[in-house]
Order: sequence, then structure tokens, then C-alpha cells
Amino acid sequence: MAHRDELFNARRLATSSSSSRLLTFFGSNQTFRISSLGFLHYAIVVVGTPPLTFLVALDTGSDLFWLPCDCTNCARSANLTTGRSLDLNIYSTTTSSTSSPVACNSTMCGEERQCSVRFNACAYQEVYLSANTSTTGILVDDVLHLGTNSDPQDLVDVPITLGCGMVQTGDFVENAAINGLFGLGMDNISVPSILASKGLTANSFSMCFGRNGLGRIEFGDKGSPNQKVTPFNLRSVRPTYNVTVTQIAVGDNVTDLEFTVIVDSGTSFTYLNDPAYSVIADAFNSQITNEPPYQSPQPIIFDFCYSLSATQESFTIPTLNFTMKGGSQYSVKVPYVVIPRQGGFAYCLAIVKSDDINLMGQNFLTGHRIVFDREEMVLGWNEDDCSGSTSSGTGGNTLPVSRGNSSGAPPPSVFNPEETPAGTDTPATPGVLPRSLSPPPPPPPPSSLLAGSGAAAVLSWKGYWFGVLMVSLWFYQFIILSS
Repeated sequence: MAHRDELFNARRLATSSSSSRLLTFFGSNQTFRISSLGFLHYAIVVVGTPPLTFLVALDTGSDLFWLPCDCTNCARSANLTTGRSLDLNIYSTTTSSTSSPVACNSTMCGEERQCSVRFNACAYQEVYLSANTSTTGILVDDVLHLGTNSDPQDLVDVPITLGCGMVQTGDFVENAAINGLFGLGMDNISVPSILASKGLTANSFSMCFGRNGLGRIEFGDKGSPNQKVTPFNLRSVRPTYNVTVTQIAVGDNVTDLEFTVIVDSGTSFTYLNDPAYSVIADAFNSQITNEPPYQSPQPIIFDFCYSLSATQESFTIPTLNFTMKGGSQYSVKVPYVVIPRQGGFAYCLAIVKSDDINLMGQNFLTGHRIVFDREEMVLGWNEDDCSGSTSSGTGGNTLPVSRGNSSGAPPPSVFNPEETPAGTDTPATPGVLPRSLSPPPPPPPPSSLLAGSGAAAVLSWKGYWFGVLMVSLWFYQFIILSS
């Protein structure tokens, strides 16, 4: 019976249309915003043989998927918001039987990379916008374990190229992406590009960013017929998810202004240069009349903050809307961040003044399902609460994350804001301060993992290792969701 199920399952997967099939990470399509790790969205990915789990930051602003690898100074644990500690795996080319170095003459190595004589492999170094932040190592081929976007999942193993990150610097040491970075850019080395080149999915993917800190990711997703879209501005060298804004509306203050911005999930907050920054900041500040300005006793990256009284439970701010190239409206649901202060809270306009590049960070993506359609070369979006997750019994999608609290002002670039306050599409957007900080209930036990027709096929050929893996996935999600 197990053999019959396996043949049926394999035949069904083989005949699935790449244009309609959605894939996601094995275990769950769920993502987590973790404030103690740079306030980015993370996912649990499974790589290698035997399979190991890694907690990686999701970054549409870069291409390479890399993991800490064969390194001595890599983080072995992550301290989450509540003080819980999560043990982290380190990838090794010697312990994964499916790992092999990428040859220097491989097309994946490319002209910009060099050859490592020591490792007889293609060497890489990726430098990021954050100060002194980089990863250096060699490229390797291995297996990424994905699953169908269904419950239960069918396992889909995909050969990919990833970075074996031997040396990390800057924020990657302790602040963010300490267990790896999952590049989602347009280059042929990114996982969405590999999936499309192998005919496994459409050349598109979506990410959803929920207000409660949870989200989802789906490879092959081209969105819905009624979604709003705007075209990408494509460069011949290193194309990015660059789009054009033609108008800014802050409350009833409307300004015709054209500028371009890169949609970057790997940036916590939004960075804009002038004149766009001043247009938004000045209009926003002029319409805040109920709360006094707040000056943090410590340096922070935001210029406009406002104090909330000790008894205040809500506040109202002007709406922020962009008109995109093509005429579609993009409503920024969460243009602010709530931070702790002595004796209460304050909120800030969560835009950082930039000297050069414009980046639409993950805070401006919250409340939407964002579709990165690389076939039609458009960005699509719909307002979404991001509740539609799938998992193989590893915890569901109803538990809150990033609910930690602290007293005193935050350090310059490290914040621990509460769950994003709710807002509505009215002439002014209300924010409600969170008051319930009790820990969530634990997820269901892993007794129902791998139920259904796909279970026999998975267990028949992966056996022991995937039994261990599913328990590991459940434990990871339990720790993260409990924080």
C-alpha cells in the first residue's frame, strides 16, 4: 500500500503544471517577525542530508541564499524577545552527503566571483548596505527540502546553489540573519530563479506580512486577478524590485512627486531621501496635534516621535498613500512604530532619512500580500491579514510573536516594538496599544505530523531522519511562537 501511494504521489507531482503549483518551505509556509533579530521576517528552512533546520531572514534585496558554514565564530544560539534561547545549527560541507563545491568554471560562479585555490571551488563575498556587514565563503550545491502548499504537504527536494558562509561580519554576527539569509532577488542564483528554471513553479513568488508578526511565503504564486500592480524598473546589470511612486498623500495633503524605490523585505524600516522624505515627514508632523513631541534620551534612527500618556490606549495619525506608476494606489498600513519610554510608550514615524538609496522596508509591506511576478515583471499587492498558512502539524498560524516588552529607551538601531497596532482605512488611522502580554498556549503536539496520502511516501524513503526533522520543526516553531 505504501508503494502504491508513493507511485501515485510521484505521478501526481510530475504532472502538476508549474504555472499552477505552489511550493513553500517543508514544514510550513509561515514566516515570523522577530524584533530581537533586527525586526525582520524569518522562516525555518531545511537543507542537506541528513536534513538540518535553519532560521533564515527573508531578503528581496539580495540574491544569494547563504548559511553559516564550517565557522568557529558563528552564533550557536539566538536570544528571542522573551529571553528564551533557540539553539542554531551550523551547516557543514563535510556532514551533508549531498553537498558538493561549485566548480570555478560553473555558470553559477559567474564573472564577478573568483576561484578559491584552497577549496578548489568558486569563492564569493557579498557586501550589504548595513555598515561593515558581509558574508564570505564558497558556493556549494545541495538539496533544499520544500513542500507543496497544502496540508499535509508533499515533499519536493530541489537541488540548489547556496553560500557556505565561513566568515560573517557586522550585523550578521549578532544583530540579524545570524543563522543565514535567504536571498529572493532576480539573479539566476536565487531560489525563485532556480525553481522557475527547473520548471517546478511559475517565475513568481509572494510574501505576506501580517500585523501580528506572522506571515507566509509561497513560490509560484502570481497573485489574484483583482490585485493592484505596478511595473518594475529594470536595469541591465543587477536588476532589483525597483518601482516608481508618482504621488504622495498624507491625510488630505497631496503632493505630485515622482521617485523610485526598491522593495526590500531585508530592511526593517523604510529609508527615503529628499524630497520624498521631507514631503512625508513635514505633512505627517503638521497633522499630529494630540501628542507632544518626544525626544529620546538615547540616539534613535527616527526624527519624529510623540509621547503617549501613561493612561493613553490609542492614538490617531494621518493616512499615508502612494500612487504608483500605472495609477494603482498603495496604502501604507503601518507607517509608525511604537517604542517604550520611561513611564509609558511613544510612537515614531518609521521612516529613516537616507542620503542616497530609497528602500521600502518590511514595515511598509505590513498588511499586504506582495507578489513579485518576474514573468510579467510587475509588483502586485492586495490588502491581506496573512492568516492563510499551511503546515504539517507544526503549530498552526494563530499564535502571536514579537510581543516582548522592555523599559527604557532602545539603543540606536535595536527596537523591540509591540505587536503592530490595528488600523483601518479612514481619513485618520487609529493605533491601539497592546495590553495583553501573556504567553500564548503551546502548539498542538506533533502526533499528527505527516498525516494523509503524502505521509507514506515521505516516511518510506526518508525514514528516521525526517521523523527527527519534523520534531525539530515543531520545536523551533514552539520556541519562536512562544516568544
